[in-house]
Amino acid sequence: MNLLIRILVTSGLVLLISHFMPGVHVAGFTTALIVAVVLGLLNIFIKPILVILTLPVTILTLGLFLLVINALIILLCTNIVGGFSVDSFWTAFIFSIILSLSQSIMNGILGEGK
Repeated sequence: MNLLIRILVTSGLVLLISHFMPGVHVAGFTTALIVAVVLGLLNIFIKPILVILTLPVTILTLGLFLLVINALIILLCTNIVGGFSVDSFWTAFIFSIILSLSQSIMNGILGEGK
């Protein structure tokens, strides 16, 4: 049940952010739901591999390179999900920061951060 709520919250945030942020386009709530699931799967399976491969750069940048990895995950998601597009790398970078902060806030509100 907790996973379902997190997916619904993430899909709502994706849809909300896309309305306010130019350069991010989502076809509808169903597409946002698919984006939330695909982002979750990419974060589970692909992101750890990227983090390990880029560990020296991440250490040199004191962890800031993880923001670049998050943007790359968003761009990969745009290639997988039809109806979801991000115009540029920098748009994906800002989108990933806003989405991460929004998810943290929502998890704190919903009490899922414990």
